[in-house]
Amino acid sequence: MTPKKQKPEWAPVNPDESFASNVVGGVEGGHDGMSRNSDSINANAAQARKSLNTEDYVKGVLNGDRTILGRAITLVESNAQIHKEQAREVLKQLLPHTGNSIRMGISGVPGSGKSTFIESLGIYLIEKGFRVAVLAIDPSSSIKKGSILGDKTRMEKLSRNQNSFIRPSPSGGTLGGVAGKTRETMLVCEAAGYDVLLIETVGIGQSEITVRSMVDFFLLMQIAGAGDELQGIKKGVMEIADAVLINKADGDNKSRAEAAKQDFAMALHYQEPATEGWEARVQTCSALTGGGIAEIWDMVEEFQKVTNASGVFGRRRRLQARDWMNSLVQEQLKNLFLHDPEVEKVMRKMEDDVMAGNIPPAAAADYLLKLFENSLKK
Repeated sequence: MTPKKQKPEWAPVNPDESFASNVVGGVEGGHDGMSRNSDSINANAAQARKSLNTEDYVKGVLNGDRTILGRAITLVESNAQIHKEQAREVLKQLLPHTGNSIRMGISGVPGSGKSTFIESLGIYLIEKGFRVAVLAIDPSSSIKKGSILGDKTRMEKLSRNQNSFIRPSPSGGTLGGVAGKTRETMLVCEAAGYDVLLIETVGIGQSEITVRSMVDFFLLMQIAGAGDELQGIKKGVMEIADAVLINKADGDNKSRAEAAKQDFAMALHYQEPATEGWEARVQTCSALTGGGIAEIWDMVEEFQKVTNASGVFGRRRRLQARDWMNSLVQEQLKNLFLHDPEVEKVMRKMEDDVMAGNIPPAAAADYLLKLFENSLKK
């Protein structure tokens, strides 16, 4: 008999055919918060189907219930108006329980071993007594709009640990390759008791700039022997890194990694620090063997200690919160503009006229904005 498929708890509300992930029976329990007892599994399934009120979400998250944590993140990510209102209330009640983590952004070129590194670092941190949440952003197809969301598969060992939580989310085309609600997701995970947040980006273009705006410590991963390392040094992303990590420093590649370390260290020496009072460093490691992982975390802890003492740590977080508020205001204004009935009536004609060369883009934009302004006054 073919096992019945169902959508995972982190699936979008009413997903269309582009969302391909399914949960099927036949996998033994004992990981990701699931019990080996079939009755408990059925109870969890029933809970997943049950509607939750705001109090259920808040209580479940604060109690560290991973099923409700996943559902709370789904609620936060939803674009449905009714969900937005409930999500705001949930976040408001969770806010006093947030802020007690170190937020670490990890980015780098494809093939640099981000997932392998995160798994090695996560396991090391759990052994030291931390609880680790990984927010992995997968690129969405620009054509089909779907995402693979395969980070749990790549981090198999970490995903089975009770003190870890891995949440893959689609970028959904968001500028910077970071899921639109990643900041809110971070707060939910902090409220659930995770004291180390690792945010992995898709590593394309503006993703590094975006993740820099939401984390305390930004780590840029590079690999040696893949071409001219100086090309990587030229990129502006080096200017926002608190540390550069040369991964895959093992076997025959170890000497090349050490040489690359010297090149990047020289480049960083002539750049302004990304964080006031902290000089960016270059480290090597082997995520495969675990070599250098402990030294990297020692550096992160030193960074936290130095920036806390100077006040930079808290000031950065306050500025990030302010900037995020402003971004949300801009996003909401854009949505109001695009869905204004008066604007919708003429938007297509304006677009056609601009493409046909009948009206300059600036004039069309001024006309639409004036129309929107008048609509708000009514």
